Amino acid sequence: MIKSLTVTNPKGETLKLELANPDPSGLIVQKIEGLGPPQANINTTELATLDGSLFASSRSTNRNIVINLAFLFAPTIEDARQKTYKFFPIKKPITIEIETDNRQATITGYVESNTPDIFSQAEATQISLVCPDPYFYEVGGSEKVYTKVQPNFEFPFSNESLTQNLIEFGIITEDPRAILNYIGDVDTGTLITIHALTAPGDITLYNVDTRGSFKIFDDRIKTITGASFGAGDDILISTIKGEKYVRLLRDGVETNIISAIDLSSDWFQLSNGINTFSFVTKEKEANIAVTFTYKNAFGGI
Repeated sequence: MIKSLTVTNPKGETLKLELANPDPSGLIVQKIEGLGPPQANINTTELATLDGSLFASSRSTNRNIVINLAFLFAPTIEDARQKTYKFFPIKKPITIEIETDNRQATITGYVESNTPDIFSQAEATQISLVCPDPYFYEVGGSEKVYTKVQPNFEFPFSNESLTQNLIEFGIITEDPRAILNYIGDVDTGTLITIHALTAPGDITLYNVDTRGSFKIFDDRIKTITGASFGAGDDILISTIKGEKYVRLLRDGVETNIISAIDLSSDWFQLSNGINTFSFVTKEKEANIAVTFTYKNAFGGI
């Protein structure tokens, strides 16, 4: 069951429309269309000697969300109508957050139309949004960090012996793996941050489930930036479709290093369920911390 709809306009101002309590907003949510999974285009190729056709490709189309609102006295009907002009400005991008019994998800769309029926006895309006990215995303996000050194230091502690190592400050693992439980129902990309604690040399990330790999050559980084990837540096990898990049963050300055990767590298995508990742560094004693940051994506509410 949908509980509320929160709208954020381009200026960052928010308006919450509670379906069960419309008085504070002055707007009654009568109907919302376009909250289910988007439509897909299935492209096929016909062959002269084959019955039917062969699958070629598929893609999801833009999402169209249509919201029907009725006006209350807030303090007048005219005030309520003009409030929709402020929070649903024509041509502008807005973000809507929808809260249900078990999910909070957001989507960004452009206001295609805001069509009020001004001369009706019961004034209302119909608002149409076009969402180029058709998927809903969880509010906030998820993060997973993994490294060869697992922290193992807890308080309180005591170490009475001066000759025996009784306390482990960290555990060095030879096969570090990150296990991500992705609960979204649509495949999505992720932001991968590699932080160097020591100089690692070449780095290869692996998707254990798909056998895919993503390799970064350190000598190419040195050619591009003038220095090898070393302690304190960060490599930022975005595998999000439409926003893919590979950058080096050093001393607060970002540099494009996409030419430092292997051309056959896979741009990892997260799929529903368990996703397992690992890494290998050229310098076996080197230590890096790898962080996956992502948002669960949903086909519909």
